[in-house]
Amino acid sequence: MALEVLENRINKFYKKKPGCILVKNGRVYPGLFYQNNSESFLHTKEKKSMSNGGRSSFLDIIIGFLCIILALPIFILVHQQIPNPDWPYHTDRILLMISIILLLFLVIRLFRVLILVGILAACGWLIYGSLNGGYSFNDVYYDYRAMIYGMKDDPNFAGLITNGGSSFPYRREFVTAMDEKSPAVRQFAVSAINEHFKAEQQEFEEYRSIIQSFAIFKKINSHWNYVDDPQSREYFANASESVKLMAGDCDDHSILMAAAIESVGGKPRLIHTTGHIYPELLIGNKNDLEQLNYLIKQKLFVEESNGQSINYHQDGKGNIWLNLDYTAKYPGGPFMKEEILGVMTW
Repeated sequence: MALEVLENRINKFYKKKPGCILVKNGRVYPGLFYQNNSESFLHTKEKKSMSNGGRSSFLDIIIGFLCIILALPIFILVHQQIPNPDWPYHTDRILLMISIILLLFLVIRLFRVLILVGILAACGWLIYGSLNGGYSFNDVYYDYRAMIYGMKDDPNFAGLITNGGSSFPYRREFVTAMDEKSPAVRQFAVSAINEHFKAEQQEFEEYRSIIQSFAIFKKINSHWNYVDDPQSREYFANASESVKLMAGDCDDHSILMAAAIESVGGKPRLIHTTGHIYPELLIGNKNDLEQLNYLIKQKLFVEESNGQSINYHQDGKGNIWLNLDYTAKYPGGPFMKEEILGVMTW
């Protein structure tokens, strides 16, 4: 009886202060809630567990969001550094992206504080790059956009060309005719650059030189008129002559294209086939091809390349070369179906 009275006094004292103790049947229950004089109980540990579970689920959502955000630039960097196996349906890239997201999720959960510092450091690095002309948020966006576009619209690999210029006919005549130091050739090239793609040259500064070469390509190929050589001999018009006439055969077109591009710092080469000669332009590596594939088809030659593929050759060093033939309406247009006999570089 005395015990029951003591219990009632204790419970009466704590009934308006939940979260401390409850005495019932001679036993003390620390950490239990007693509310409204009822005998319903809720263990503090269980409530804490529920609260932690809610926080944990919310934290997992935040971590998942961070994983996706971080996975994009990491995927771009990893994708650019590893060889491309060219699996069907881009399975290799899809698996790489999933693997990066899962790995990030595990690492972030294990090392939350360290990862947070890393995220802040990466953001700081990108901010610094944005302010000082280095790798910036815009670069991440452009790289990711070009990569995604390349996944749905792959350029067409037309083959590996590694042979040199020993089998290239009339090599000396071509070198002499490419008078890229002529003021007329330089003036023509600069005029074409000022006429086409001025905004894109500023927006995509990393590829400014290549975009300027594309401007020269557009100027020449939109005005070129094919004229045969005399039947009795080969005639090689100097580039300084062709800028005035904008006419000639494939030799003359190749000479003018190569000379004009070289006069503004581009890197062309000439390809000799069984019945044709045409110019190509060095654009860089596979990563540059992804960027330029997007620029050609979505910015520079939208109508000309609509529904078409970018065609390219690769040399023994992994460099990518685009077709600039007079038969092409856009850089990287279709190749003529002829056997390649030689390459002329200088």
